[in-house]
Amino acid sequence: MITPAVAQVFLLALMTALATGLGALPFLFARHPGRRWLGASNALASGLMLAASFGLIYEGASRGLFRASGGMVLGLLFILLTRKLLQEEKHHRIAFAAMGSLDARKAALIVGVMTLHSFTEGVGIGVSFGGGEALGTFISVALAVHNIPEGLAISLVLVPRGVGPLRAGLWSVFSSLPQPLMAVPAFLFVGLFDPVLPVGLGFAGGAMIWMVFSELLPDALEETSSGTVAAVVTLAVAAMVVFQFLIR
Repeated sequence: MITPAVAQVFLLALMTALATGLGALPFLFARHPGRRWLGASNALASGLMLAASFGLIYEGASRGLFRASGGMVLGLLFILLTRKLLQEEKHHRIAFAAMGSLDARKAALIVGVMTLHSFTEGVGIGVSFGGGEALGTFISVALAVHNIPEGLAISLVLVPRGVGPLRAGLWSVFSSLPQPLMAVPAFLFVGLFDPVLPVGLGFAGGAMIWMVFSELLPDALEETSSGTVAAVVTLAVAAMVVFQFLIR
C-alpha cells in the first residue's frame, strides 16, 4: 500500500522532472537559428552545464570529499567508454531525434549525461525527505527551479540541430524522469542511499565537465569567434552561480 508520505515524495519529484521541460519555452520564438546562433547556443549550454557540474561536485564534497572525487573519476571513465562505444558504431547510422549521425551522437551523449545526473538528484530528494517533510519539500522546489536552466541547456543543443521545441522539451523531461523513480526508494531506504550520494554527485559532475570541454566548446568555437564564446560562457556561469545561490 502506498502511504501518503511516499505519494508526496513521488509527486514532488515528478514536479521537478516536469519543470525541466520549461527550459524549451524560449525556442518557441527562435525556430531558425543560424551558424553564429548555433555557436552561441553551444557556448551558453557549456556555461550552464559547467556551473551546474561544479555545484554538484561542491555538494558531493561537502558530504564526502574522497567519495565525491572518486565519483568524478568514475564519471570520466564512464563517459570515455561510452564515447568510444559510439565511435565504434561510426559505420552504422545512429538515430536520435531524427538528426544526422554526427549530431545524433553528440545529442545522445549530452542527453545521456543529463539523465545520469538526474538519478543522483532523485536520490537527493529522497534522502532530504528523510530529514523531514519541510526539508524535503524545500529541496524539491529548489531542484524544480534548478532544472529549468538544465532543460534550457539540453534544448540549446537540440533545437539548433533541427529538433522542434516541443520535442526538445519532451527530451528534457525525459532526462529528469529518474528523479521520481529514485526518490521513493531513497526515501524508504535512506540509510542505504545516503553514503553513495557523494559518489553519484561527483560522477555526474565529472561527466558533465568532460562533455563541456570535449564536445560543446569545440563545436562553439567552430561556429563563432573565441571572444564571443568566452563572453557567453562567462556570463552563463555567472548567471548560473547567482541562480544556484538564490535558490538555496
